[in-house]
Amino acid sequence: MTTRIVIGDDHPLVQAALRSALSSVLDDLDIIACQSLDEALQALTGRSEDVDLILWDLTMPGIQGFAALFILSAQFPTVPVAIISARQDAATIRRAIAYGASGYIPKSLSLPEMADAVTRILAGEIWMPPNVGGRGSVQGADVELGARMASLSPQQLRILAMIVEGKLNKQIAGELDIAEQTVKGHVSTILRKLGVGSRTQAAVLAERLAFGL
Repeated sequence: MTTRIVIGDDHPLVQAALRSALSSVLDDLDIIACQSLDEALQALTGRSEDVDLILWDLTMPGIQGFAALFILSAQFPTVPVAIISARQDAATIRRAIAYGASGYIPKSLSLPEMADAVTRILAGEIWMPPNVGGRGSVQGADVELGARMASLSPQQLRILAMIVEGKLNKQIAGELDIAEQTVKGHVSTILRKLGVGSRTQAAVLAERLAFGL
């Protein structure tokens, strides 16, 4: 049976190393390498039921931080997403797990260790480095707000990311090729779901929870 993994990492050497490491422990492996969130969404659309795992770098070009985790999880809820990142501080790792990641694999691990972590995640485990411990450092309020963020649709998350960048409704409408009135409707829904009263408050919340590290 084929194991199909989407790897979101814009470094070809990392992609090649992961391909090599995983091929050594998985007999029938299909790697779909993506260098942006848009590429990953295109690769997953219509075939997510055939994908066993998404490995995602937190510092991909475009939408960075935990935003992509929320978008991928919202659009493809049946596909586990594991983070693979050069960041290895305990707070970031715990936040990733609290926000729904199925694992967190530091790039400082050896390739055999990475391969072992991936096989454990494929088997259904929630994997993170053993020295990190539990989720205690993630405040309950952050977990609650993270759940609110996860309630946004992929389109709403994209719009929120653009709000964080300071873009106006007209600019957002142009980039997404939708009507400005549609953007206004999404913004209203975003504010309601996040429990805030202004775009500025939504941006601050987004930077703290999803988009900032």
